[in-house]
Amino acid sequence: MNYNKTITNNKIELLNYLPNIGISNVKEEILTGLLAKQKYISPKFFYDGIGSELFEDITRLDEYYPTKTEKNILAEIVTDLDINFNKLNIIELGSGDASKITLFLEQITKDKLKTINYFPVDISQSAIEKSAEELLAKFELNSITGVVADFFHQLKLIPQNGKRLFCFFGSTIGNFNSDKAKKFIKNLSQNMQKGDSLLLGMDMVKNITILENAYNDNKGITAEFNLNILNVVNNLTGTNFNTSDFEHYAFYNSDLNRIEMHLRAKKDIEVNFTSKNKTIKFNKGETIHTENSHKFTSENINEFADFSNLSVKKIFVDSKEWFSLVHYLKE
Repeated sequence: MNYNKTITNNKIELLNYLPNIGISNVKEEILTGLLAKQKYISPKFFYDGIGSELFEDITRLDEYYPTKTEKNILAEIVTDLDINFNKLNIIELGSGDASKITLFLEQITKDKLKTINYFPVDISQSAIEKSAEELLAKFELNSITGVVADFFHQLKLIPQNGKRLFCFFGSTIGNFNSDKAKKFIKNLSQNMQKGDSLLLGMDMVKNITILENAYNDNKGITAEFNLNILNVVNNLTGTNFNTSDFEHYAFYNSDLNRIEMHLRAKKDIEVNFTSKNKTIKFNKGETIHTENSHKFTSENINEFADFSNLSVKKIFVDSKEWFSLVHYLKE
């Protein structure tokens, strides 16, 4: 996460909008979460360089089905999409690594690829740079423009010109609560032009054991990923969190159809937030809520469309119906 530096890179054009948010606002956002009755840290702060690499490791775990399942769908989707790829702007929100968009681009003919402009949008500069280098080595695209931004708050800064396909993979929409998810899709729809498309990944409700195992892997990589958010907060705010004082805690909340990830204090703790002259106290067993991962039903797919004035063109699912990729159209 780059809130202060000017980005220069000869291989890719990078637009950095994080300084528009400002580090003081980031500190205030984090402090507000840590002073709440149920302490929380936004999951967007998972993704520094280390966090992005750890998440890539998570996607390769046996227990973590979402990425593998979505990739299987993506690998065969293009021929069934009613989209004209000529001179198309593909905007991938929360782009992360290049593996998913690679599967998608591999299905497009070379003559069309040469006309495509790709815009990876992510809060992690390092993730954008790494993925761009991989894509430049593999595909002859018209252009790649990385957008370093918090897409939830800076959606209007995303390029507005030309025909656009928005890709929001990984069921990242599940990180928002129901109201925020609807608000985001509605805002996205309002920024879409007639004929623009959205490919939205949605992890579906399924057996609780499968869900909980996916977020509690035997190798402990998800735990390491979760704990690393404290290192990110330390770097951004100057706090003195010690990751050894907390443990990973993830479970399925069946009332809200979501996995919740928390960090649970192993003992009574005091953390200094010196830049704001605050001390954050934790009782043993108290948690910081770091992420939700909501799971969806077919009714939710239609609700998003109705709420946002989008049309459902097609729903792509795997053989077990564990994951859906939904093609929405702005008409």
